[in-house]
Order: sequence, then C-alpha cells, then structure tokens
Amino acid sequence: MKKWWLHSIKIILLISFIVPMLAACAISDTVKEQYPLESVNGSGNQTSYVYRATDQTVPEVAKQLIDKKKPEQQSAESTERMFLVYNDEVIQIQQAPDDPADTLIEIDSKEYVRNNYSSSFLEGYLLASVLSDLFDNGRYGHGNYRGYSQKDVYKPQTTYHKPTDQDLKKAPPMTVNRTGKIFKRSKNADSSAVGTGSGSGGSSGTTGKVITGGSSSSSKKKSVFTKPKRSAPKIRMGSGRVSRRR
Repeated sequence: MKKWWLHSIKIILLISFIVPMLAACAISDTVKEQYPLESVNGSGNQTSYVYRATDQTVPEVAKQLIDKKKPEQQSAESTERMFLVYNDEVIQIQQAPDDPADTLIEIDSKEYVRNNYSSSFLEGYLLASVLSDLFDNGRYGHGNYRGYSQKDVYKPQTTYHKPTDQDLKKAPPMTVNRTGKIFKRSKNADSSAVGTGSGSGGSSGTTGKVITGGSSSSSKKKSVFTKPKRSAPKIRMGSGRVSRRR
C-alpha cells in the first residue's frame, strides 16, 4: 500500500512539472513545425511571420491552434478572418487572396501590432479591454495595417519579403531540401576476397585481409590490413619429486 502511494506521488509531481513547461511553449513553435513559411516582415522585437495552411479553412486552422494552446482572447468564428491573442503574440488567421482554399497564418509580435495596426480595425474582432491593454490605453494603434492579404493597400512600416536563409533558421519551414550521393561498387572488385580466412582446430592461427579493387590479378592487389598470424602455444614437459620435511 505504501509503495502504491509513493508511486502515485511521483506521477503527480512529474505531471506538475511537465504541464507548466508545455504551457510555456509559444504557439508560434507549433505553427513553425506544421506549416511552411510564406513571408517575413520586421526585425528585432517587431516581427511578423506568415505561414500557409494548404487546403484548410480559417475555422479549421483556428481550432487546431486553440486546441494546442488556449488564447487569452479569440474573435468570433469566421470563414474570412479570425484573431487569437496570446501572451506575447497576436495571430491573424485569414483566407489566402491568391487561393481561397488555403489559409494564411500571420504571427505578429505585440510590438509589431502596436506600431502597425489600427486599433479601430481590431475593435470589430477583440474586446475593448484587450485592445486597451494591447495599445497601452491609446498610446499606440495609429497605424493602418490590416494583415498580409492587404499589405499592398494598407502598408506596414517595412516591406514584406520572401524568407531568406537567416529567416529560415529562425522559423524553419515544414520541409527542407537536401542533397546526397550514391556510389556504385566497381565491377572489377573481388567481393569474394574481402573478409575471407581459414582455420583448422583450436591452436591453429587464422588470417584475413581487406583489399581494394583494381586489377583482377591477386598479385597486384594492394593490402590495406593484414591480421598477424598466431602460432600455437608451446608446452614443456618436466618431472619433479615431492619430499617430506623431517
């Protein structure tokens, strides 16, 4: 009974450590692992990363993110645009203008939102208390930016660009390109000679060698490694006597 209680306490303590660690993980880490990076904007603490969810609707993507980590505030469900507010990030989920079947996931730092978005634009999606805290009681929120899908109309402070190698290191996409080589074994290599050896009985030595291909003649093949021969141990016969101490 005592062992069972100790085991239960260990499990509870383990869960108490794991759950806060999972909760502390940023939702952007989840997005990076699941979706390819589309575009990048800003620098420092004012950043905006855009990802593409292929063949997924706005509500579907929003539900996936909410299930991973519950936001502090979320806008009403919509097929065109939704907002999720987290501790350090604001996620705008919007229908892709170039392909309505896809969804764009824009992850903006709160500093980026403060310096680029219009507070009046977000009033239709978020609570007044959230907006007041986000824009520091009206100190910020005087921009005109409304999201990546309208970046050419409502321009942010800097210009969006395709992700560079440095951007990919910061926010790796779902797939990466890799290259490799396949080496074909030489037709002239004598595979039967590699790793061969002979032996006869317990004390007899064995030999083996690794060779490289080239000429078919065994006399011209270069030896890379030759195992030294071992001779049988010598046994000496002798005689002696045992005398009793007086």
